Amino acid sequence: MSILNCNCRCACGLRAVAVSAIVGVLAAFFLITGVITVLPVFLWVAFGVSAAYLGVLTLALALTRRNEGCSCQCDLLKLVLAGILGTILLSLVLLAVGIVATSILSAILVGILLFAFALIFTATACFVVCLTDCEGCNG
Repeated sequence: MSILNCNCRCACGLRAVAVSAIVGVLAAFFLITGVITVLPVFLWVAFGVSAAYLGVLTLALALTRRNEGCSCQCDLLKLVLAGILGTILLSLVLLAVGIVATSILSAILVGILLFAFALIFTATACFVVCLTDCEGCNG
């Protein structure tokens, strides 16, 4: 599966998902134990950052031409878009329903939100590595 590696040299996409999953699980655990709280301001910031990221990514992709040399670029973009859309959706859901600090459902939703938010940045890092040909994608 090409989402897991670029030209069979590196599993950057898989590492991005794994790191994001760890962030999500830790966030859910810390929320349910009361170590952290999630304020509506954080949800608005996450929503704003992901919406701005979607706009910048769309503009950047519209201005560049597609490179056919490495299939990992499109697959990593799918990961970035999944993170963006997941963050937008979950931040809106959590803003609508509110967060209860001791609720397991709130902890799960916040964990998924932070998974998606972290996935934006980890998948972008993998995308940049693939674009700069650090993994030997283009030859």
